[in-house]
Amino acid sequence: MLLSEVNSASGFFGLVPWIVFAPVLGMIINMLLGKRLGEKGVGAVASLAAGAAFLVSVLLAVSLAGHPEGAIVRLTEWIHIGSLNLDWAFRVDTLSVTMMLVVSGVGTLIHIYAIGYMHEDVRHNGDPGRFRRFFVFMNLFIAAMMILVSGDNYMMLFVGWEGVGLCSYLLIGFWYEKGKDGIGNALAAKKAMVTNRIGDFGFLLAAFTIFWTFGTFEFHAIFEKAPEVAVANPGALDGAGG
Repeated sequence: MLLSEVNSASGFFGLVPWIVFAPVLGMIINMLLGKRLGEKGVGAVASLAAGAAFLVSVLLAVSLAGHPEGAIVRLTEWIHIGSLNLDWAFRVDTLSVTMMLVVSGVGTLIHIYAIGYMHEDVRHNGDPGRFRRFFVFMNLFIAAMMILVSGDNYMMLFVGWEGVGLCSYLLIGFWYEKGKDGIGNALAAKKAMVTNRIGDFGFLLAAFTIFWTFGTFEFHAIFEKAPEVAVANPGALDGAGG
């Protein structure tokens, strides 16, 4: 059975959107109610949100053990323009689930550790109010990483890549008024943002070259067409073909 034909209801595959929804929900709760919850509440909400993503990843791994061919779970239509047809779809296979487990598992441990660390850090830097902001950024980072590792097409991967780049900027410059000459951290964040934009150019160049060759951005369709393209144009897959 081809991966793209697996019923998303098999096992726990249908839960895969929650690897993104859970951290986004945690982020929203802390944005709206964080001041009332206090530091312990904010830390608990953020950590539980990351932990929920890890739990879903574990359940996906269990389902994958019973259905090793994996699944593609389509959440909604996304971009349908001319010959470009993309849905917001999650790819559940060995590689993606391994990365989900690593991101959410390590991320949850970082959240838990950061509760105590940030309690002291915000006081050391004289701004306890930033405790909530840090965990909002961290939940956003987990959500972006999960999109990056689970998307079934290059454009979803790009959305996740951009989200991770944004979070890098926000976290590197978290204490933006600190550092050398009072702007060191802000300059470091700016440097990271500019470097990521250079990476964007290379990413998009490669992605549109793939679309030119295969007529799609979807991973499963590209993998299915790769042998045919390799026979018809042997140099296409290594950059030598025209």
